[in-house]
Amino acid sequence: MPTVLAFDVYGTLIDTHGVVVKLQEFIGDKAEAFSRSWREKQLEYSFRRGLMRTYATFGVCTSQALDYTDAYLDTALTAEQKAALLAEYRVLPAFADVTASLERLKADGYALYAFSNGTADAVETLLATAGIRDLFDGVVSVDDRQTFKPNPDVYQHLLDTTAAVASETWLISSNPFDVIGAASHGLNSAWVRRSDKAIFDPWGIAPTLTISSLRELADGIGGL
Repeated sequence: MPTVLAFDVYGTLIDTHGVVVKLQEFIGDKAEAFSRSWREKQLEYSFRRGLMRTYATFGVCTSQALDYTDAYLDTALTAEQKAALLAEYRVLPAFADVTASLERLKADGYALYAFSNGTADAVETLLATAGIRDLFDGVVSVDDRQTFKPNPDVYQHLLDTTAAVASETWLISSNPFDVIGAASHGLNSAWVRRSDKAIFDPWGIAPTLTISSLRELADGIGGL
């Protein structure tokens, strides 16, 4: 059975800050700060819902985080502008290193899966828009378990869906909480540290591999 590589989607394959261009049309110089706050609050809402066991989809978390950030930064977005931003979020761009890296990994014989907090429909749309859906063997969504990363149930769901064992499965993510969640469940993990300002949580749980670009992944795994 081929080694399974499970890729986080938002922030790892797909650039969540790709929404900045649309934000600049609406709020000018506040766009980058808005994008950062929106993303942080989106994740916070998913964590809180997971702990409270009051599940709502990642799309709901995204919409509510948009409302919060609009109020927090006093940007007074209209309903039409919010709708446009949420529509933009469904077709965010992939990072520049994604396509070629996935093509190489596919050619090397790995089984590739998209593994996301997003619903399957949302992820399918993102991957298709980015032109990379055909490179994946499948999409695994936490929506099937009605909770969010880093709940251990979702990593087990990944293993169950792919019929893989943890020791032969890799989680690839730019999000330290996701890497730590996977490592805690026995999976191999690769942290994509695209910025030298990114800090890994000091929990005493290290990723199997740290890379600055997905282009390094094939050689990194092959060299272990």
